[in-house]
Amino acid sequence: MRSFWFNKLSVIFGPRPPVSWLLLCLVSLLALIAVLGSSSSNAFDSVTPTPVPDIYLNYRRLKEQAAVDYLELRSLSLGASRQRELGLCGKERENYVPCYNVSANLLAGFKDGEEFDRHCEVLRDRNRCLVRSPKDYKSPLRWPAGRDVIWSGNVKITKDQFLSSGSMTKRLMLLEENQIAFHSEDGLIFDGVKDYSRQIAEMIGLGSDSDFLQAGVRTVLDIGCGFGSFGAHLVSLKLMAVCIAAYEATGSQVQLALERGLPAIIGSFISRQLPYPSLSFDMVHCAQCGIVWDKKDGILLIEVDRVLKPGGYFVLTSPSGKLHGTAVGKRKRNVLTPMEELTQEICWSLLAQQDETFIWQKTVDSDCYASRKQSAIPLCKEGHDVQSYYQPLVSCISGTSSKRWIPIQNRSAGSQLSASELEVHGVLPDNFFEDLRVWRSALKNYWSLLTPLIFSDHPKRPGNEDPLPPFNMIRNVMDMNAHYGGLNAAFLEEKKSVWVMNVVPIRARNTLPLILDQGFTGILHDWCEPFPTYPRTYDMLHANGLLSHLSSESCSAIDLFLEMDRMLRPEGWVVLSDKVGAIEMARMLATQIRWEARVIDLQNGSDQRLLVCQKQFIKK
Repeated sequence: MRSFWFNKLSVIFGPRPPVSWLLLCLVSLLALIAVLGSSSSNAFDSVTPTPVPDIYLNYRRLKEQAAVDYLELRSLSLGASRQRELGLCGKERENYVPCYNVSANLLAGFKDGEEFDRHCEVLRDRNRCLVRSPKDYKSPLRWPAGRDVIWSGNVKITKDQFLSSGSMTKRLMLLEENQIAFHSEDGLIFDGVKDYSRQIAEMIGLGSDSDFLQAGVRTVLDIGCGFGSFGAHLVSLKLMAVCIAAYEATGSQVQLALERGLPAIIGSFISRQLPYPSLSFDMVHCAQCGIVWDKKDGILLIEVDRVLKPGGYFVLTSPSGKLHGTAVGKRKRNVLTPMEELTQEICWSLLAQQDETFIWQKTVDSDCYASRKQSAIPLCKEGHDVQSYYQPLVSCISGTSSKRWIPIQNRSAGSQLSASELEVHGVLPDNFFEDLRVWRSALKNYWSLLTPLIFSDHPKRPGNEDPLPPFNMIRNVMDMNAHYGGLNAAFLEEKKSVWVMNVVPIRARNTLPLILDQGFTGILHDWCEPFPTYPRTYDMLHANGLLSHLSSESCSAIDLFLEMDRMLRPEGWVVLSDKVGAIEMARMLATQIRWEARVIDLQNGSDQRLLVCQKQFIKK
């Protein structure tokens, strides 16, 4: 949609002689100087961003004054040099995921499974275009209906693939015309998802799966999650279950889980560590995930140990009921399977075996590792995985000397950390709770802006007949510069039915351990690279201070915005808070990639601005 000022001035602009054009440029320049003062013309301000946004009120009045005309005038004053809107990519890139090009990886010399891993350094694609939606793409159903029914045209899975699938999770899906329905209670494992979940709870000594939280299990890493049926059940128990699965060109587990509104990222146990620090999850779950855990001298199981918290559980459901040759409970005396030897080496104890399911518990005693005799697996050097951003897998045990070595059974109940737990992360309680207070206020203001009326140039104001914001469904949210995870906490307090992917930039202060210890999900990421997800998987992207933070980076601003557009669903929202120089450039880039955008002046005397954007639903 072209704005009112653009349409009006462009009509004048065309037929006028060059003198009028020069006068318009002069007026625009004077207006820009008056507003910006001495602000830099660089893409991003070099000033260090404030970690939390300023508190601002009376958003109804601000919405009425949202059009910042000087930005439009500046764009017009550039005349022919103004960059045009970017075109759409070809149909073959509808489900394009950068960094996962198997053919290019093979040519680069990757093999032994590493060709399926993430390699952003190979075949950098400079074809700048907008990834289009499939022809029959439709907006997802609102939560929770969208959890159980999705549009088949929104995911890349053919009918033949669907019918030929033999996995237990795909049998849960019912393909009906243009929809896929998930029947989560019909035969996932044994007698259904609920029975399977209850069985796990009983095996670890609980009365039912509703006791997971009381037992310290809040976060679960679900490896090879099928299409999210087990994760969907855990979410209903108020657990944070994150699906992680390898990249698949079609029939992707990650793509379908995200389409259902469930947390998921692309990741694999092949050659690199996952982008998490040590001691990140309370439970790691693998049900027929296809991984041979004792291969490569157990280095894959050691990676599970790295991300598992003290006292946490590893749940393995094996289709054969055997652990690579010898069934537990039926082995010969004094003969151990490779899996049993490995788990003893890393101080795990086998809690229970029932049918095809095995559960191990990680020790809570860090001295256990030092007491091992002639162990082939040494302890890692302290701090070896501080960033852990796709580093090579290592054959050493992590986290034993960490201040975060706290058994999951001894933590505070709920997501709010105690003062002593905050001190472990080097965070003052006053700063943490002030941050949360600010985000409570900010979220209310954000939510009031998520309506297409903000982009209206006519004087219509919301009335009784208008729907409450947000007009479209918002379920999958990404905070691109999460800091303490305050936005996530504010969503929870407001009881919004969303989940947040908290992203911590790799060159920012690493607050991901603090975020994970609150029971949230998150990930380390380099925003000079694409994010490990499929197109159209997030409903809202939020970033506070990210643009200023990236001002010293060598990555391109337009590439960052193209990646944001790739991740964002049609009619999805972007909310950016930053310095005025960064927001000015962001506004121009948003126009270039066809977003509707409005700059909000906070009118509190600061140089902070808010940019609210909505991606158009382009049907071509």
